[in-house]
Amino acid sequence: MAQGPLSGLKIVEFAGIGPGPFCGMLLSDLGADVVRIDRKGAGRGSPADITARGRRSVALDLKNPAAIETCLKLMEEADGIIEGFRPGVMERLGLGPDVALKRNPKLVYGRMTGWGQFGPYAKAAGHDMNYIAITGALHAIGTEDKPIPPLNLVGDFGGGALYLAFGLLAGVIHARSTGEGQVIDCAMSDGAASLMAMFYGFKAMGAWQESRRSNLLDGGAHFYDTYQCADGKWISIGSIEPQFYALLLEKTGITDPQFQNQMDRSAWPELTQKLADVLKTKTQAEWCAIMDATDICFAPILDLDEAPKHPHNVARETFLTLDGVVQPAPAPRFSATPGKVQGPPPKIGSNNEDALGDWGFSAEAIKDLQASGAL
Repeated sequence: MAQGPLSGLKIVEFAGIGPGPFCGMLLSDLGADVVRIDRKGAGRGSPADITARGRRSVALDLKNPAAIETCLKLMEEADGIIEGFRPGVMERLGLGPDVALKRNPKLVYGRMTGWGQFGPYAKAAGHDMNYIAITGALHAIGTEDKPIPPLNLVGDFGGGALYLAFGLLAGVIHARSTGEGQVIDCAMSDGAASLMAMFYGFKAMGAWQESRRSNLLDGGAHFYDTYQCADGKWISIGSIEPQFYALLLEKTGITDPQFQNQMDRSAWPELTQKLADVLKTKTQAEWCAIMDATDICFAPILDLDEAPKHPHNVARETFLTLDGVVQPAPAPRFSATPGKVQGPPPKIGSNNEDALGDWGFSAEAIKDLQASGAL
């Protein structure tokens, strides 16, 4: 039995890719009972499908009317649902919010899309890079020569999954106090724009230039950048505040008076090269020995094999291994109701009987669904 802060919360997730599953993982990690509706015959599932962990899979043929009715009955029992189809798909299936909210007026209907439910781009295909492109975020990230996609962290997961989880839980709080459910229109483009709030503030204050690598936080400043070491590995330096910057100069042995003009933007390119030359004289391990756990604002840049082994991550158990797969542990941490991975990624349809039974379906009803081919 789940014991996290969301224990007792019941969520129906319609299987998808990217931010939808990640949102389901976040909710499950914190104790929610998430039942995922998979397409019948969709495959077996894999332990390496980390974002699918911790929920149960019910495989349904959504072309079968009995399967549609099964989904609606699950929605009747749910606090919320997650779906990530293009606008109109759920309505064509007979599972749109108008139908669902009639069956369960308290339901919070979470809709995850790239462009949102309306607007000129709403029905167009896209990916993370496209969604953040129209927000100013992608333009601001990269080298002087070109914008570079920051993995799919800003759109799919930051602007998408996290905003959907936030919105869904806010909707549930409202529904529990008022009895009123609602639809959450979660667009990754909206979320990415929201994440850019501080930078639009900088722009309004005249403290942000449109050219990449010319600003405080985009790698333009020599004291907020990444540097290669003697062994080819990399470190990160973020010595913004004057006292942290002074410590950086002390620990690197830099006495060049030009470095005293920390905020002289015109000097940043030359100082970046000078600092790069200094930092390339030692290995990453040597710089760690000098700078680790100091107020320089320093950390080694680790790859996906190295990160789980770093002493800080080990001490905090930031990563765990499940079925031989190394993966991030649940976050954030709760003192009274800690989260926990509820189980490995399920095999498709492996929970048809137990999940439906727990959600109110009789054994006879489940047999009827099997006989009809819906399940």
